[in-house]
Amino acid sequence: MASAAGARSRAIPTRAGRERLARKPRPGQRQNLIWVTVLGVGLMGLVWLHVWLRLQVVHLGYVLSTTSKLQGRLEQENRELKIELATMMSQERLESLARRRLGLTQPEKGQVIVLP
Repeated sequence: MASAAGARSRAIPTRAGRERLARKPRPGQRQNLIWVTVLGVGLMGLVWLHVWLRLQVVHLGYVLSTTSKLQGRLEQENRELKIELATMMSQERLESLARRRLGLTQPEKGQVIVLP
């Protein structure tokens, strides 16, 4: 008899038996699955947002570094151009150019007329 009982327990259940053996989700279990899914998707969204923000910080760091270097070069160029302008506009240089290139001299007395 033991072998007959064992044979019955090992037998493939009929269609009705399979339907009975299939687990039916409990009413609260489906709702829990939905909440777990929503929570998982939300957490993944937060992780992606965090990664994207970190990448933006790194990118903006590179942009800021490049901009700082450019600003430094432009400030240096501006200082050099101001020195060059001051050199070009110096009284001694202008007098020298006027004498050599244009042949100008200091005005004589009586050549300068002051208008009222």
